[in-house]
Amino acid sequence: MSRSRDGQVKTNLPRLSTQCAEGTSARTEASQQPLSPQQHPLDPLTPEEIQSAVSILRQQQSITREWRFATIQLQEPDRRWMSTWTPGMAWDRQAFVVLLDRSSGSTYEAVVSLTRQQVCSWKPIPGVQPALMDDEVYECDRLLKEDPDFLAALARRGIQDVNLVMVDYWTVGHFGIPEEQGQRLVRGLCFLRAEPCDNGYARPIEGLNPWIDLNRMQVVKIEDRGIWPLPPESCNFDELFFKDFRRDLKPLEITQPQGVSFQVQGHHIRWQKWDLRISFNPREGLVLHQVGYEDQGSPESGEQSRVRPILYRASVAEMVVPYGDPREPHVRKNAFDVGEYAIGMQANSLQLGCDCLGEIYYFDAHLHTNSGEPMLLKNAVCMHEEDFGILWKHSDWRTERAQVRRSRRLVISFFTTVGNYDYGFFWYFYQDGTIEFEAKLTGIINTCATLPGEEPEFGTLVAPQLSGLNHQHFFTVRLDMAVDGEQNSLYEVHSEALPLGPDNPHGNAFRAQSTLLKTEQEAAQTVDPLQGRYWKIVNPQRRNRLGQAVGYKLLPGENVQLLAHPNSWLYRRAGYLANHLWATPYHPEEKFPAGDYPNQHPGGEGLVKWTQANRAIENTELVLWYSFGCNHLPRPEDWPVMPVSYIGFMLKPVGFFDRNPALDVPPSPPKTKGCCGSSSN
Repeated sequence: MSRSRDGQVKTNLPRLSTQCAEGTSARTEASQQPLSPQQHPLDPLTPEEIQSAVSILRQQQSITREWRFATIQLQEPDRRWMSTWTPGMAWDRQAFVVLLDRSSGSTYEAVVSLTRQQVCSWKPIPGVQPALMDDEVYECDRLLKEDPDFLAALARRGIQDVNLVMVDYWTVGHFGIPEEQGQRLVRGLCFLRAEPCDNGYARPIEGLNPWIDLNRMQVVKIEDRGIWPLPPESCNFDELFFKDFRRDLKPLEITQPQGVSFQVQGHHIRWQKWDLRISFNPREGLVLHQVGYEDQGSPESGEQSRVRPILYRASVAEMVVPYGDPREPHVRKNAFDVGEYAIGMQANSLQLGCDCLGEIYYFDAHLHTNSGEPMLLKNAVCMHEEDFGILWKHSDWRTERAQVRRSRRLVISFFTTVGNYDYGFFWYFYQDGTIEFEAKLTGIINTCATLPGEEPEFGTLVAPQLSGLNHQHFFTVRLDMAVDGEQNSLYEVHSEALPLGPDNPHGNAFRAQSTLLKTEQEAAQTVDPLQGRYWKIVNPQRRNRLGQAVGYKLLPGENVQLLAHPNSWLYRRAGYLANHLWATPYHPEEKFPAGDYPNQHPGGEGLVKWTQANRAIENTELVLWYSFGCNHLPRPEDWPVMPVSYIGFMLKPVGFFDRNPALDVPPSPPKTKGCCGSSSN
């Protein structure tokens, strides 16, 4: 949820024009909260630091109240500098700020030294648009409620109460139309509610789309393609309307009477030999830092216990949701949710017992309003432990002994709502050294009205005269690798059968084929589940006791390919989705696969541009970019609210440890005689 200028509750982007009267805002003025000193260079900005950065810019760059602050976040130190930093060492604490001058439409980037209290970098970024901002959306709502052409279009449809009209504001993308260039535009998709908390997505006002110039805050045109009948059903799911609940569901309680097994100090987390930091920023939301695993070594190697690094940084760097309907206005539905809407700014305030269950530790996020004030999002990140079934097991019938260990995982997650869709991002850490990322997709599918008796070609009928549109979801995770050190190399690995012959007389032989990927172009690859393709990240300088280079493998899960045509504007803007995997040498300015500013951009930036240099990636500070997606052909069961769908990938150790690192997980306390490790009698 987001806080508006007047403190009322607003839903997430694209925003609605009408809200339920009940409930309170999850965001509050952060200045009311106690401040804590920063102790680590990667800790996110405090409210005090956000205020300081804005004050310095206003004083030294003559920023007026008309300017908007699109981003205020930590300017993260360079990875190489961080490798030399030790506690107690002084550093220049900095903030990174993206600003929009409404009067000129110009975008600026600034780096502000909070230590020296000065602007150390100020530069215009010509021809780009920052992400859509909350303040702009609220102004659009107020503007449309008073626009005579919009009101007249509603009246032609028999709609008199504009307060029951909800409008989702979508970025317009780029389609090579000259008159759209240089303008900061959104286009409204309109829906009608029967009452304030009604499910508006059940009744699209098909054919009516207002366009708004955000800098001038003017309606530039009203697209009216004729009057369509409204779908007849309300299709509500809110508990205000749905009272016939199941009555046979018994309480399920998750308790840890002796407390949790993790330790938290600020943003530093330790759990079951895992050691990591987290942060939260407006664009990416949750970010992992300096992820490592404490290895106690082995008697054979003689090594001492130490935390071995695995990841320097990990985040969701972009999300693309392309729709498959070629008709207007749906052809323009191609959302870049990270770069165009800033998923961190749309994050939810999580609730115990609803979003999170068990013994929960919450992290708050300090964000900002677009006018530059600090803003607190309570419970932005949820952390807890989960039982995850069997970790390992073996029963010996000869000795009548069974050994079994229960698996437990640490869960760190947040949820974000971008218009109709809700996304959960979950990082799982397992006791055997495995890391898993899982995206959870839920919320409301995007809908359009259909004529009576019409069978939609590019969607599915989910209710009378209502179609759920075909679309895809793509998530791109940026993985700044550091497997047991800074210098890593990348291998493609797949399984292949040997041909019949002297070395395979019975035709049963197969082996793993491992190929070193030396350059960026060699590393641009797609998944191949039929051959079991995965990618292995190794440290050639570090060997396990068997002489193997220590490594981790990226193990793909479900995936699909982008279905947009290579000549389409979407493909040009999201060309990096032509491959599921990219690898680049670390560069501090290469952060987002579609470029820094995908909003209304024609494309060609980001990974597609960087990798044209075909830089060497062998034995270097390696950055992996993994994209995974799914085709969503809606079902009637996805309506009116969609059950969670899951998609993700894993990072698993391969030769990183000398043996199973979870051997020392203790047996569970027996609930019955002979459980978990003793005699089976």
